[in-house]
Amino acid sequence: MLRAAGDPTRLRLLLLLREAELTVSELIQIVGQSQPRVSRHLKLLTEASLIQRFKEGSWVFYRAADKGEGAELGTTLAALAAQDAPAFDSDLRRLAQVREARAAAAAAFFKANAAEWERLRSLHAPEKDVETAIVRLLQNGALDSVLDAGTGTGRMLELLAPHIKRGIGVDTSPEMLAIARDRLERAHAQHCQVRLSDVYRLPFADGSAQQGFDAVLFHQVLHYLDDPGTAVAEAARVLKTGGRILIADFAPHELEFLRAELAHRRLGFSDREVQGWFEAAHLKSLAAEAIAPAGGNAHAKLTVRIWLAQNTATRAPKRVKEAA
Repeated sequence: MLRAAGDPTRLRLLLLLREAELTVSELIQIVGQSQPRVSRHLKLLTEASLIQRFKEGSWVFYRAADKGEGAELGTTLAALAAQDAPAFDSDLRRLAQVREARAAAAAAFFKANAAEWERLRSLHAPEKDVETAIVRLLQNGALDSVLDAGTGTGRMLELLAPHIKRGIGVDTSPEMLAIARDRLERAHAQHCQVRLSDVYRLPFADGSAQQGFDAVLFHQVLHYLDDPGTAVAEAARVLKTGGRILIADFAPHELEFLRAELAHRRLGFSDREVQGWFEAAHLKSLAAEAIAPAGGNAHAKLTVRIWLAQNTATRAPKRVKEAA
């Protein structure tokens, strides 16, 4: 590890990756070196367990190790480097430019879709009320490791960041992950990260009494899925014994335009259906709450329901069959 970090360029790369997840092209832009040379340095840092490599579609992202001896050494090196901050000021300035470019791309994506999202937001319960309920329910238990399934823009990880030790968000949209990554960096939530992954096939080991997630969150995700029950069962598979699943989604409604215009697959879920998912995944129901929209015609509005369940099995459920 010391040999890998001892090279001046590799030290620069390591310190940059402690600040943000970055692609090879972004690192080339910051350190001003060729692609083969930067790739070679990244390979050596990865082999030394100082950084991690994640493929996201056709892109590859790198970030500093967040646990183990690699993370400990990285923290020590960063503290030493902080004593000679001017040596890295130019790298940090160029990193700020990369972040500004990301933010501009995210703003353009939001602008293109803002009208549809604002229309949906106007129909359901205030987001502040929903978020307050989510934090309240999840705080009544361990939150060392949390998975946000279908993280979208990363808002749930940002919301939960002050209450958790480690958070991971997964999504199938690279565009959404770019927005989430920028959001988490701006919130200084370095203990949270996002990955390209399918909620039907989570890239994590089976949970047990010793390993797994303390909580898995589905926030306004399941109504987009063909088979939400299978997604819940897959989330239960990666739960630690005693871990919890929280679902925040719509109660049954009749707003058909959401299917045609916003790609909603399901028009909400009943308590009976959600409880059926929990039973099939060997989860014990803990709570169910409704948050109604403020004012207006109740038939033209969307009530948000929150369901909470716990894995009480001594061993997590076996991996479900892959969705078609």
